[in-house]
Amino acid sequence: MARIGRLAFLAFAVAFHVVYMFSIFDVYFVSPIVGGIKAFRVDTPKAPAKRLVLYVGDGLRADKAFQFFPNPSAPPSDPAAQEPRPLAPFLRSRVLEYGTFGISHTRVPTESRPGHVALIAGLYEDVSSVTTGWKLNPVNFDSVFNRSSHTWSWGSPDILPMFSTGAVPGRVEDATYGADFEDSSMDAMKLDIWVFDRVRQLFKDAETDPELNARLREDKIVFFLHLLGLDTTGHANRPYSKEYLQNIQLVDNGVKEITEIIENFYGDGETAYVFTADHGMSDWGSHGDGHPDNTRTPLIAWGSGVAKPVTVRNGRAPGHDDGVSHDWHLDHVQRHDVAQADVAALMAYLAGLEFPVNSVGELPLPYLATTDKEKARALSVNARAILEMYRVKEEKKSETVLRYAPYPGFADSEYSIEHRLKLVEQTIEHGQHLQAIEEAHQLIKLGLRGLRYLQTYDWLFLRALVTLGYVGWIAFAFTTAIDAHMLGGKVEASRTTTSVTVFGSLLVALYSFLFVQSSPITYYAYAIFPIMFWEEVLARRQALVQAKNNVFSQFSSWDVAKAGLNLLAYVGMLEIMVQSYYHREIYTLAYLLLVPWPAIYGMEFVRGNWTLCGTWALTCTAMSIFTLLPAMKVEDPNLILLGGLLILLVGVLYIALEKSLLVGSAPSKNGLSSNKPDGLSRVILGVQVGLVALAMIVTRSSVTALQAKQGLPLGTQMVGWITLVVSLLVPFLHALNPRDDYLHRIVVIFLAFGPLFIILTISYEGLFYFVMAVTLLTWVRLEHRIHQRSSPLSSEADHAPLKLSNPLEPAISAAKERETALDDGDYRLLALSDARICLFFLFLLQSAFFSTGNIASVSSFSLDAVYRLVPVFDPFSQAALLMLKMLAPFALVSANLGILTKQLKLRGGSLFAIVMGISDYLTLRFFWEVRDEGSWLDIGESISMFVIASGLCIFVASLEALSETFVRGVKFDNGKAPVATGAQANGRPNGSAKKLQPSAGQAG
Repeated sequence: MARIGRLAFLAFAVAFHVVYMFSIFDVYFVSPIVGGIKAFRVDTPKAPAKRLVLYVGDGLRADKAFQFFPNPSAPPSDPAAQEPRPLAPFLRSRVLEYGTFGISHTRVPTESRPGHVALIAGLYEDVSSVTTGWKLNPVNFDSVFNRSSHTWSWGSPDILPMFSTGAVPGRVEDATYGADFEDSSMDAMKLDIWVFDRVRQLFKDAETDPELNARLREDKIVFFLHLLGLDTTGHANRPYSKEYLQNIQLVDNGVKEITEIIENFYGDGETAYVFTADHGMSDWGSHGDGHPDNTRTPLIAWGSGVAKPVTVRNGRAPGHDDGVSHDWHLDHVQRHDVAQADVAALMAYLAGLEFPVNSVGELPLPYLATTDKEKARALSVNARAILEMYRVKEEKKSETVLRYAPYPGFADSEYSIEHRLKLVEQTIEHGQHLQAIEEAHQLIKLGLRGLRYLQTYDWLFLRALVTLGYVGWIAFAFTTAIDAHMLGGKVEASRTTTSVTVFGSLLVALYSFLFVQSSPITYYAYAIFPIMFWEEVLARRQALVQAKNNVFSQFSSWDVAKAGLNLLAYVGMLEIMVQSYYHREIYTLAYLLLVPWPAIYGMEFVRGNWTLCGTWALTCTAMSIFTLLPAMKVEDPNLILLGGLLILLVGVLYIALEKSLLVGSAPSKNGLSSNKPDGLSRVILGVQVGLVALAMIVTRSSVTALQAKQGLPLGTQMVGWITLVVSLLVPFLHALNPRDDYLHRIVVIFLAFGPLFIILTISYEGLFYFVMAVTLLTWVRLEHRIHQRSSPLSSEADHAPLKLSNPLEPAISAAKERETALDDGDYRLLALSDARICLFFLFLLQSAFFSTGNIASVSSFSLDAVYRLVPVFDPFSQAALLMLKMLAPFALVSANLGILTKQLKLRGGSLFAIVMGISDYLTLRFFWEVRDEGSWLDIGESISMFVIASGLCIFVASLEALSETFVRGVKFDNGKAPVATGAQANGRPNGSAKKLQPSAGQAG
C-alpha cells in the first residue's frame, strides 16, 4: 500500500483491533447450538412426576443458603435473636428429610442469562452471547419449558422472554413486572413478593375457573418462579448484609407457602420440586467472573421421583471432602454436586419430558428414586441424546472441512456410536445394571470429549492466523514509526513484481481455502490483515536497513551494551505490565523503583530540578499505595468527599494563584509559554469548580437516600445527570477565548472529569485521580527537562491559538497543520530515547486502570455508584457508566502525552505509533493465555485479560485523536540554546537532519 497518514494509521489500528478482539470468540467460544438434532426421552409406563416446580433464587450463594446466622429480622436488643439459626428452615427440612441436595457448579460468565440457559436448556452458551441482549436470543434454543405440555412462569422481564420467545406458540406463558419495578434504591424483596402473590392468585382463580383448573391438572406441566430479589438486594447491600439475609428468609417462607398451596390443590403427591440459583455472588455484591462464591449455587430437589436423603450416624457423609460445607451442619447428609447443565436433564427426566436438544447435561442418578435398572436405561437414553448431537455436528463439519479427520474415539466400526450404544443395551438386558450405568457414563464422557474435539477442530489454523496478524501489526507499527517519524518519509517503498505476485497469490489461496470450507465471514477479515501488514513491512525494508545503519553507525561497543541493557529493561517493564494483570501489587514495587529515576541523569540534574524530583518521589510513593488497597471496595462517603475536596482545592487554588503560576511558568530562555490571566477564562473555571462542589453535594444526598432505602429522589437523580453532562461540556466554552498555556489546559481537563470521579466512585478513586494528575504533570515536566539537558532546542515556532467551536475540527485541522509544519521544519525526528517515553506512557496507562481495580473488579463490578444515576436495573447503560469512569483517567494520560509531544517538538502521532506496537506484546501474550477449560475463575480471568489488553489498544488509538483536541492551540516558546555536539546530538531538532546521531545515554 502507499505510505499512509496519521489518521489512516489510526483507522487501521482501530479496525484491526476491533476485528481481532472478537477472534477469541471464533477460536475459543463457538456457539454449541446446531439444528437437525433428534430429541429423546426416557420411555416409562409412568413419569416419575406429573408436574415440575422450579424455584430459582437469582444470585443466591450456596453457603448463605445453608449457613446459620442470628435472626436478621429481630431487634438487636433481643438476646434470643442473637443465637445462630438456619435462615431457610423449610428448605433445610427438604434436605434433612425429603430430598437430595448438593452444589450446582456454574460456568463463566456467572450472569443471569447464561445461568438460566444452562439450568433450563442444558447448554452453555458461548461467552459472546451475553453481549447480544438479556431478553432476546441470538439463536433460538430448545429448553425444558419448550418440551413441556405447558409452562407458567413469573418473574423478571430480563429473563422470562428468553424462554417464551422461540418456543412452540402458546406453550410458555410468562408474567413479568415492569422494568421500572427493578429499582435498586427501593426494597428489592417486593420483586419476590410480587411473584409469590401471582402464583397464589393463579391457584385461587382455578377454584372458580373450570378451564384453568383443567389445564392445571394436565400432565407434563412446569411452573417456574424467578426470584430476583436476592440478586438485587445483594448488589445494593452485599450478600452478608441484614437485607440479603432477610430476603433469604422471605424466599424460604414463600417457597414453603407455594409448595403447600400446590400440594393442597393437587393432593396426589406427584409433584417434583427443584430449588437452585443461576449464579452466586461475591462478598462485594458482584458476579460475572469465576470466583467460587459466584460459581457455587445451592441445589435441592424433593417430591415425586426424587430420592430421599442418604445419611450417616457417625462421621462425615460422602460429598463433603472439599470442606466447603463444613459450617452448614449437614455433614451427616450425603452431598451430591452437579454441573449446572445437569439440572436440565434432571428436570426433563422427573417430568417425563424429552431431553432438550443441544443439552450437554448428564442425568444426576443419585437424585432419582428408582431402581438401578431404570437408572441404567435413563442414562443410556441420556448418552444417546448427547451422541446424536455429536453425530449431527460431525456430519456438518465433515461436509465443509477438507480431509476431515474424525474423532479417534468413534473412528472405526468397532468403536462407532451405534456399536457402543448397542453394548450398553446388551449389558442392561443381561441384568448387569451397575456395569451398564458405568458404561453409559463413560460413553457420555466420550461424547462430550468428541464434541470438544469438534469445537476445537480449527484451533491450530485460527490461532496461527491471529498470531501472524498481531506480530504483523507490531512490525507494521514499528516500520511506520521508523519510516515516517524517524527517517522523515524520505525512503520510498521497494516493491517488485515478484513480491506483489507472491503476497497476492497467498491471499487468493487463503481465501479459496476459506471459501471451500464455508468459513464465517470473520475468518476472511483475520486473513487479510497479516498479508497486508507483512507485505508493507517487506516493501519498506530499505527504511529498516537505513534506520539500523543510522542508529548503530556511531555506537561503540559500550554503547551497544548499554542499548542491550536498556532493551532488557524495556522487556522487563512489559513483563511487569503482563504480571500486573495477575498481581496488581507489582505496581507498588514498580513505582518505588521509579522514585530515584531522575538520579540516573546525575546529581547535578537533581540539584537543578530539586522541586520536580522531590514531587516525583512523593507522587510515586503515593501511587505505590493504591495498589495495596482493596480492589473490591465498599462504599465510603467520607473517602468520596475527601477526594472531591482535593479536586475542588486544586481548582480554587489555581483560580486564586493563576497569575503567580503563569508568571512562574513563563518562558525564560528555554521555558514554557504562558499568558496573563483572563476574566472570561476565570469565570468558566469558576463554573467548573462549582460543578465539582455540586457533584459533592448531590453525591452525598444520593448516598444518604440509597442507604436509607428511601428510593432515589427524582430531583437528585436529575441534578446528578445534569452535573455529569454539563461538566463534560463546559470545557468547550474555553474556545470563546482560547488560552495557549499548557498548565491552564491541564487544569481545565482535570476539572472536567472531576465531577465524574465524585458521582461514579464509591471509595478512594477520587484520591487516586488527584495523585495521578500530579504524577502525570510531574512526569511531563521531567521529560522536558531531560530533553533540554541532552538535546539542542528547536527553533521558535508560532502556533496561533485556534477556536474550538466544532469539536471535530481540531483533530482534522491539526493534522493538516502538522503536515505543513513538517515541511517547514518545525518538528524533529524520533530518536531511541523516545522509546522510553512510549514505555512510560504505556506504564502510566496501565497503572491508571490497575491502581483502583483488577481483573476481578472488572468481571465482577459493584453497582453502588451507578445506582446514583440509574437505580433501575439496566445492564448496558449501567455498564456504560462504569466504563466511562474506568476510561476517564486515560484521557488525562492522553492529554499529558499530547503536551509532551508538543514540548519535545515531535510530529503528532509519532509516539503513539510506537505505543501501538509495544502494547500488542501484552495482547498477544493474553491471546495465548485464554482458556475455555479449567476452573471457572481461570477461564473468566483469561477472557477478561485479553479483552482489556485489546480494548486498551483500541482506546490508545482513540486517545491519539483525542489528544489533538486536548492540546490544540497550546504553544511552547522554546528559545535559542547552544547546540550540543558530538555524542549529545540527537539529530537536528527541526526535522531537517540527514542523519540520526543518538548516544547510548539517550537510548535509555
